[in-house]
Amino acid sequence: MTQAIASPASRFSDRTRKPDTDGQRASVFTYIFIVIAIALFGLPFLYIVLTSIASTGQISQGTSGLFALSPQWSNFVEAFTRVDFPKYTLNSLLLASITSVLTTASSATIGFAFARLRGRGRNVLFGVLLATMMVPAVATLIPTYVIFARIGLVGTYWPWVLWGLAGTPYFIFLFRQFFTSIPMELEDAAIIDGCGWWRIYALVFLPLSRPMILTAFLLSFTWSWGDFLAPKLLLSIDNTTLAVAMSTGYLDPMGNPLVNIQAAGALLYLLPVVVIFFVAQRYFMGSSLGSAVKG
Repeated sequence: MTQAIASPASRFSDRTRKPDTDGQRASVFTYIFIVIAIALFGLPFLYIVLTSIASTGQISQGTSGLFALSPQWSNFVEAFTRVDFPKYTLNSLLLASITSVLTTASSATIGFAFARLRGRGRNVLFGVLLATMMVPAVATLIPTYVIFARIGLVGTYWPWVLWGLAGTPYFIFLFRQFFTSIPMELEDAAIIDGCGWWRIYALVFLPLSRPMILTAFLLSFTWSWGDFLAPKLLLSIDNTTLAVAMSTGYLDPMGNPLVNIQAAGALLYLLPVVVIFFVAQRYFMGSSLGSAVKG
């Protein structure tokens, strides 16, 4: 009897020890993978940081010179003063803010229409919208320039306003999928209370989509902030963006790039996006949809 009672316990203890060993082994492989990924993504950034505080002579020595540095913090001052950094930063912030606000607002509205409104041809239109995601943006840049040039919008911010009002297929798709997942009971309750579609959209769906709105805003801001081709093609030197100004402002008298100054300028260029991300990231931790459904 003692053996009959003890043997199941021993078998149970054997089974419980094995998953722990397997779990520890999986954790080790996971950490190794994370370390490798951090190294792959972090080494280029480390190279930029080291280059930004290196002198011209240290850069000419190659990698060995970068790891025997005497930091040149004046590189950041020179990067800030070689171009009109405040002016072009303000231009970039204004352009990115206009684009991201309008793109997020229009994409959310169109996504709500595709998710909740019924009409003939809705699925066909949505399929056409998804098909436009397959077209590279650079393929439409020249035709877009010709159109804007003929209506006199080259050299102004109006092209970005029109792009923002048109929305972005990717964001429209994300908003449509998000709004589709919201229970019908919330919509029905609002209809019973006498709300029309605009009030349902503004009072029910938008408050629930706050994490999605912030995500779309941040991605749109990042894309607009980092865009080079469109500002280079459509804007004048007076109202161009910081990225375009930096591409021609960090050259020596012979036209050769000042690599260390470019690296210092690149780090300064990253600051607005990094600040916005850290300010907004706490809103990405969860959605208020679950609490709304429970309530």
